[in-house]
Amino acid sequence: MKHVIIGTAGHIDHGKTTLIRALTGRNTDRLKEEQERGISIELGFTYFDLPSGKRAGIIDVPGHEKFIKNMLAGVIGIDIVLLVIAADEGIMPQTLEHLAILDLLGIKKGFIVLTKSDLVDEEWIELVEEDIKDEVKGTFLENSPIIKVSSTRGTGIDEAISLIDSLTEQIEDRDINDMPRLPVDRVFSISGFGTVVTGTLLSGFFKVGDEVQIFPGNKKGRIRSLQVHDNDADIAYGGQRVAINIAGIKKEDAQRGSVLAPISSMKDTMMLDVKVKLLKSINRSIENRTRLRLYIGTKEVLCRIVLLDREELNPGEEAYAQLRLEEEIVVKRRDKFIIRFYSPMFTIGGGEILEPNPTKKKRFDKDTLKELEIKELGNSIDIIEKIIEDKSKEFPTIKDIAVFTAMLEEKVKEEVEHLVKDDRLVIFPLTKDLYTIHKKYFNEVKDKIIKELELYHNKYPLRNGMRKEEIRSKFLKNAKPKVAEAFIDSLINSGDLEQRLENICIKGFESKYNSSQLKIKEDIINKFKENPFLPPRKEELLELLNMSKEDVEEVFVSIVNNGDIIKLSDEIYLLKENYDIALDKLEKYIHNNGPISIGEYRDLLNTNRKVALSLLEYFDQIKVTKRDGDKRILSK
Repeated sequence: MKHVIIGTAGHIDHGKTTLIRALTGRNTDRLKEEQERGISIELGFTYFDLPSGKRAGIIDVPGHEKFIKNMLAGVIGIDIVLLVIAADEGIMPQTLEHLAILDLLGIKKGFIVLTKSDLVDEEWIELVEEDIKDEVKGTFLENSPIIKVSSTRGTGIDEAISLIDSLTEQIEDRDINDMPRLPVDRVFSISGFGTVVTGTLLSGFFKVGDEVQIFPGNKKGRIRSLQVHDNDADIAYGGQRVAINIAGIKKEDAQRGSVLAPISSMKDTMMLDVKVKLLKSINRSIENRTRLRLYIGTKEVLCRIVLLDREELNPGEEAYAQLRLEEEIVVKRRDKFIIRFYSPMFTIGGGEILEPNPTKKKRFDKDTLKELEIKELGNSIDIIEKIIEDKSKEFPTIKDIAVFTAMLEEKVKEEVEHLVKDDRLVIFPLTKDLYTIHKKYFNEVKDKIIKELELYHNKYPLRNGMRKEEIRSKFLKNAKPKVAEAFIDSLINSGDLEQRLENICIKGFESKYNSSQLKIKEDIINKFKENPFLPPRKEELLELLNMSKEDVEEVFVSIVNNGDIIKLSDEIYLLKENYDIALDKLEKYIHNNGPISIGEYRDLLNTNRKVALSLLEYFDQIKVTKRDGDKRILSK
C-alpha cells in the first residue's frame, strides 16, 4: 500500500489547525498553551482515511515566524502540501516564506486552500485568487487548484478530500529497499516502557527487533515496539508517521535533529558539499564565509558557507559551496536543506547535498568543481564511481561505500559489479569484506611499482627484486596487509610481475653477472663444496676469498635469491645440491630405522650438532619432519 504524508503550511491564524480538524475530526494542538492562545507552537500530527482506503498521515506546522524552526522540522518527508491562505487576509509574509521553503525542499504536489471563505464576498475572493496566482508563479503550486473552504461550516471539505485522494495516486512509491532513516522530531519517555522517538520514516522499513543507532553519536538500541497512526505495528514503512519505543536508549541520548538508522549505516560529518540557491526575493547577498543557520531534516545547526567559485552569491543565483558546520550531523546525498541568515533570522535560500562526507575543498579549483558537477548531475553508479575514485587510497570496502553514500550494501555491491564489468573498478574479494579501488588508481600504483623495480634491477642486477613487504610498505601502506598482498598477487597473475621466494621482480628478469662477479660466484660455490656439511659462514667467506666485502655480499645474496644456496638460519647456509643429499639421507634413514635424533643425524652427515639442528628445524618448518619427543619423524 502507498503511504502518504500530508502537510499544511501558511501564515499564523489562517486556519490550518481548524482545517485539519474539519478533515479528520481531530485537534492537532496538544499543548495547553496552544489551546489557550489559539495558535500552533509545536508540530501537530494526526491521520485520516481517504475514500480510496489509503490512510494518510497529517502534519500541522506552526505559522508564526517565531516558530519557523519548528515548521522546518515538520515539512521533512511531506508528499502533498496544503498551502492555507485566509480569504479575509490573503497572502501574508509567512505565506510567502513557507511557499519559498516548500519550493526549495523540492515538494512537487499540493494545492491552495482558501479558508474562511464564508467571511468575504465573491468579488473579494476573486481579487485574492488573482493575487495568489501571481505570487505562486514559478513555484510548484503554479496552476494548482484553489479550493474555497469554510472549516467551521464544512463547505469545500469534501472537495479538498477528493483532491487529496486523487493526488496520492500521482505520488511515487517510496523505495522500501532503501536504507531506513527517521529524522527525530520528538523524544519522550513512558513509565515502564522507556524512550520513544517519533518522526516521518523517509525510506525503507523498520521492524520490531531491529538493532538501531542514534546519529550523530554511537548510542545503540533495539526496537521494542512500533506505532503507526496510534496503532501497534510489527513493521513501519517509508512515508509513515512512526513512534518507536527503543530499548537501550535513554531519553537524553536522542533529541530533535537526531537521526535513527541501522547500526553503523551513516557517518557523522562536520562539512557538506552542496549546490546552494538564493531566493530572488531577498535583498541581501552572501559573501564567502558568511555565518548561516542550516536546517536539514529536523536539525538546525550553525555553519559558515565557503563559496567555491566566487566571492559573493547574489539573489536568484546558484553556486557550488562547502558548508563548514559548528557541530556534527548526519545526512544523505540528495537531501534538501534550507539556509537562513544568522541574524536577523529570515530564509534566504536552500539547496541539495552533493557530498555528505567530503574533504576540505580548495576554492576556484577546476577539478573540485568538475567533481561536484558529476555528483550533482550523475546517477548513483556515477556517484559511487567518483567516491571510490576519491577514496581509493583508503581501499574502501562495500560497507564503507554504503556508509559514505547512505545506501544499502546490496545496492552498492550491485553498482560496483557493473563498474567492474565495465573495467572501471578493481575488486579484492577477501574472506569477510569486498575491497575496491578505481582502475585509474590501480594503474597508477602498478606503474609506480614497475618503475621502482626497473630502477632496482638496474641498481642491483644480481638481486631477484625487492622484498614483497618492502613494496607493500612503500606503495600500499594504507591497505591492510592481506589487501596489499592481493594487489601484488593480481600483478603477478596478470604477468606484470614475478615472485621468487620472498622477492618480487619484473616478469622475465634475469640476474646478469659480469666477469668479476662470475669469478666470485664460482669461488663461493667451490668453498661450499669443499666440505659439504660443514659450510663456511658468510663472515668466513670474506676472509677466505680475500675480495671486496661489498662485491662478495652482493654475489652471495644473488646466489641465495636464485636458490643455489639454501638459507637454513641466520648463520647456516647450505649448497642446494648438498641440501638435497641431506634430505635424501634423512628420509631413507627414517624409512629404514624409524625416528632420528640430532646426534644420529649429525653422525649420518659427518657434521656438527649446529648444522644438524639447523637442518632438522628447517625441515620442521617446511613440514617435512615433525618432533616426536627428542627425535624427528616424517610429517607424511
